[in-house]
Amino acid sequence: MFGAEKGRAEKQGGKGLVIGIVQARFNQSITDSLARACKAELLALGVEEKDIEHVLVPGALEIPVALQALAEKNACDALIALGCVIRGETYHFELVANESAAGVNRISLDYQLPIANVILTTENLEQAIARQTDKGVDAARVVVEMANLLDDLS
Repeated sequence: MFGAEKGRAEKQGGKGLVIGIVQARFNQSITDSLARACKAELLALGVEEKDIEHVLVPGALEIPVALQALAEKNACDALIALGCVIRGETYHFELVANESAAGVNRISLDYQLPIANVILTTENLEQAIARQTDKGVDAARVVVEMANLLDDLS
């Protein structure tokens, strides 16, 4: 929910973490903005540029298979899914939104790997634009916090 209370967490450090980013090219102006905000925040959190692996895929439905390939390499501490699906006039929106989210979640659980799912699903372009920076920043913070948490739990 836009403007939702997220709670407070201690500022997390990303030094030494390796983060994979899978970005969809569909609605690329939005996903490029998500990626810029996400990478800037990862760097601000201490993740080094050399430790960010960024790959592009055609669209949201292709994100899970690329996440799976990165997970299989067993080199990343966490992953980020960046995409943007804007509602159209057909059922295709629901299919893409639901199936991409299910695929991202399955990879996270199958590999016990934190994945920030920032595949925006909006009613229109204006909603996507309103979220593109904040959600990119949120993605970086989520994966750093979760990577640190899972490290502490293991």
